[in-house]
Amino acid sequence: MYIADLHIHSKYSRATSRECTPEHLDLWARRKGIHLVGTGDFTHKAWREELKEKLEPAEEGLYRLKQEYRIEDGTAAASWEPRFVVTGEISSIYKKYGKTRKVHSLILLPGLEDAALIAAKLETIGNIYSDGRPILGLDCRDLLEIVLELCPRAIYVPAHIWTPHFSLFGAFSGFDTVEECFGDLSSQIHALETGLSSDPPMNWRISALDRFWLISNSDAHSPAKLGREANLLNIDLSYQGLYRAVQEGEGLEGTIEFFPEEGKYHYDGHRKCSVCLSPLEAERNQGLCPVCRKKLTTGVSHRIQQLSDRPEDYVQKDAKRYESLVPLPEVIGASIGRSAASVKVTREYEAMLEKLGPEFEILRSVPIEEIRRNAGTLIGEGIKRLREGKVIRTPGFDGEYGKIFLFQAEELNSTD
Repeated sequence: MYIADLHIHSKYSRATSRECTPEHLDLWARRKGIHLVGTGDFTHKAWREELKEKLEPAEEGLYRLKQEYRIEDGTAAASWEPRFVVTGEISSIYKKYGKTRKVHSLILLPGLEDAALIAAKLETIGNIYSDGRPILGLDCRDLLEIVLELCPRAIYVPAHIWTPHFSLFGAFSGFDTVEECFGDLSSQIHALETGLSSDPPMNWRISALDRFWLISNSDAHSPAKLGREANLLNIDLSYQGLYRAVQEGEGLEGTIEFFPEEGKYHYDGHRKCSVCLSPLEAERNQGLCPVCRKKLTTGVSHRIQQLSDRPEDYVQKDAKRYESLVPLPEVIGASIGRSAASVKVTREYEAMLEKLGPEFEILRSVPIEEIRRNAGTLIGEGIKRLREGKVIRTPGFDGEYGKIFLFQAEELNSTD
């Protein structure tokens, strides 16, 4: 079984870490236990040149980091060499049916040569070099046509489909159906990326989505965020194997998910006024902030409810499995009452990787007793509760991440 995170960004995208380089992405993929990671930002020429310099061909359509660039730090317990697949995200902003649309698209390609070919075409349409994720005034239907004409084996996936401002179904800038967006080429869309603020059961509520495979990725803007969400693949490790998984569902075993409440657009809200409302509460307030009376940002939960034709407890027959996890530093922090970014948590995180293996193995399969022996009773209990889904959730809203708690405050205080 392989873990794949296909949607990330390089250092050439806005608001990203300078460590979004091939060598640090490789390092953190090993730390996390990720086997296949997207390169991100294939349209950016300088990034493609860096990829050519630092990567070498591996299996068909995949790449690995050259040995001379590999970073060893003592915590990357995984012995494997992560593979890279060429990917990128494009932002389309255009007018259609009398409304301004802002939709992000994830594109996967079988090689850097295909990336150069598509980039050359897109360069004639708009500026693709000011940002690793370029903004083009190009209809998504036309972008899809260009990509498939130049590279028939490309994979085109609407990205984080529920994000309010920049997505296929976004409350403020999207569409109500796939067909409305892609028209006569709708049949060429086979998979949808659900985003951090929704999980598969939320998407099952919409029967029109039944024909699509649901995938999940981190959209990481720093290497440490790799694997926040990911895909479980039982495939031949090759681009063709990946193509069949995403396009046909063959070998797509399931996904690793955020708890959707932790996503930063789960509920309706207004961050400036610290107002977070459920869909029902937002409707009672007529979509307005009860403090300042300005328009609320409609959350993913509310948007799905608007388009749904099934109840909340609907279970899709033969759906792929999913696991809801929280990044290990957050689990450690929640278990010892510290910030996930604190020095103490960072030290414990690195010690656990050194003693117990990659992050996903710790979160998913290392025996709890072994975790307790090496990291203490509280962290062991925290991971046990996470695996059992026994978490306390405070929803995110209007760009503010939600919070996941594994312990009541009094439980941690009693151990002081």
